[in-house]
Amino acid sequence: MDTVISIAIGIGLSAACGFRIFVPPLVMSMAALIGHLPLSQDFQWVGTYPALIAFSVATFIEIAAYYIPWVDNLLDTVSTPLAIAVGTSLTAALFPHNDPLIQWTVAVIAGGGSAGIVQALTSMVRLSSTAFTAGIGNALVSTLESATSIILSLLSLWVPLLTVGLIATGIVLLLNKQLRKQELT
Repeated sequence: MDTVISIAIGIGLSAACGFRIFVPPLVMSMAALIGHLPLSQDFQWVGTYPALIAFSVATFIEIAAYYIPWVDNLLDTVSTPLAIAVGTSLTAALFPHNDPLIQWTVAVIAGGGSAGIVQALTSMVRLSSTAFTAGIGNALVSTLESATSIILSLLSLWVPLLTVGLIATGIVLLLNKQLRKQELT
């Protein structure tokens, strides 16, 4: 697999971790099991049935927990470092280079960075939703985040370079909106 494509898939899956931590590993596991996604040697376990079952259960629990009032905000606090760690690991799992220094440097910067930025932005959206709707709007936010994680994970596998472009554009637009909002206050 081409290094650029591998990194793009890793960035896409990592950014999807910013929405839901366990959806991208679940999609990655399914893709590896059907032979669509080659994994680096240390991460072959992701493409096994026990990993698929574990990721499926974790995904179900995570998505369900985001529909519980106040638990969703608590999960955002806990999930920020987890999203960065999982995003880093996903990118490392796809990086074809044998040099661990290069593999993990790219994984931390590209994977962990994209997961962290997206997670921070989603946390701000949830806090705004909680403040403006007294938490009533959080169910809609949770649904949109879950759907976005699923769609982003699938797009990462099928059109990785386009996905990275969409992620970059989305981050720039959201950051620009946030900066303009802060200037007004």
